[in-house]
Amino acid sequence: MIRAGNILAAFGLTAAVLFAAPDAQANTQTGIASWYQMGTKTANGERYNPDGMTAAHRTLPFGTIVLVEHLGNGRTVRLRINDRGPFIRGRIIDVSRGGARALGLMGSGTAKVRVTAVSRGGRVASSRASAGGNSTSEFGCVTADCF
Repeated sequence: MIRAGNILAAFGLTAAVLFAAPDAQANTQTGIASWYQMGTKTANGERYNPDGMTAAHRTLPFGTIVLVEHLGNGRTVRLRINDRGPFIRGRIIDVSRGGARALGLMGSGTAKVRVTAVSRGGRVASSRASAGGNSTSEFGCVTADCF
């Protein structure tokens, strides 16, 4: 049986090189955020809650928690990625109305922000309602009420 370690050794590589932990900058983006109000479902299949603390990102896994800092006023908010977007060039994240309200960008519509992934999520495969009414899954909390 061929093992991954044997294959790596044959090429003079080690698993530590291939699987090194990402540095802090790899988890951070700076750019323009906007807020959005959309239809009834998000890209991960859950019902869209405009007042929820959620956001859309092009590449982060669903369920990832991000810390979004408004660089103009210093406000920060934790949001959960549950949708895809933004689809406008130059923007890095779309936040829900609830997130926009917390960040203070309702009036302007856009702002320069720093987005830091603080925990990586995974696509919600199956969920169930807990006794407290929050949705949970094998990946952990999937509603804003859980934070």
